[in-house]
Amino acid sequence: MAETDGGQTAGTLQLRDIADLHPRRHPGSGRRSTRLGVVTRLLVLEDDDGLRSSLRMVLEDDGYEVAEAASAEDGLTALGRHGVDLMLVDLMLGGMDGFSFIQRARPQTEAPIVVISARDGVQDIVAALEAGADDYVTKPFVVDEIKARLRALLRRPSMGSSDTRGPEDALVLDSVAGPLVFDQGAGTLTRGSAEIHLTHTEFRLLGVLAENAGRVLSRSSLLEHVWDRGFFGDERIVDVHVRRLRKKLELEPSAPSTLITVRGLGYRLDVR
Repeated sequence: MAETDGGQTAGTLQLRDIADLHPRRHPGSGRRSTRLGVVTRLLVLEDDDGLRSSLRMVLEDDGYEVAEAASAEDGLTALGRHGVDLMLVDLMLGGMDGFSFIQRARPQTEAPIVVISARDGVQDIVAALEAGADDYVTKPFVVDEIKARLRALLRRPSMGSSDTRGPEDALVLDSVAGPLVFDQGAGTLTRGSAEIHLTHTEFRLLGVLAENAGRVLSRSSLLEHVWDRGFFGDERIVDVHVRRLRKKLELEPSAPSTLITVRGLGYRLDVR
């Protein structure tokens, strides 16, 4: 666990913030679910016992069913045994670190992963996102920010959701080398007969780009529509996810023909 300049651990600082903002229980009030009548399962992977316990209390008050893990190994066991809908993951863990956990967990699940870490360097943020994380929050954080980011992830349509476009609206992204077909209603991306796996965030990002095919979308616009966050956020998150998505869309990612960078403006999805 890393220390701050004042000698306190990042977890201790965070615990103070959570204690200050912990919601009071009102007599007769029950827990509410974050989805319509469906309990959302959330894994908190954090090796600071006090912080992990406080996060659990706060999030259970918000209606989540929370599983705790103090090590990456225990987190992988919980993931395999129960399955989860969301994950909060610290990077600085004893034994296997958070980066390795994300790399191991990502092939098993498309559940969104939010990193919570005192490591705020650009390289750490990019590495976590490249490993498969969907979002990154630095410690110390305000608990309301964590709640807002989790709610934003839950508001995104799931793959195959009835809220997305129907199969008749499947879009051929590339008819030259493929064909490459994105079917938002079915929640699939295929090249020929082979399905290409997308994470939760990659699916949503491609959906927004496809709905605006041929138009340049700025990083701030993508941050707002994909991450549901127009009021805070780091635009580097957009760049990393675009790079990851481009590797899956393009036969030659270094010379893209479908997901184009428009220098100084943003990104454009070209259909050919």
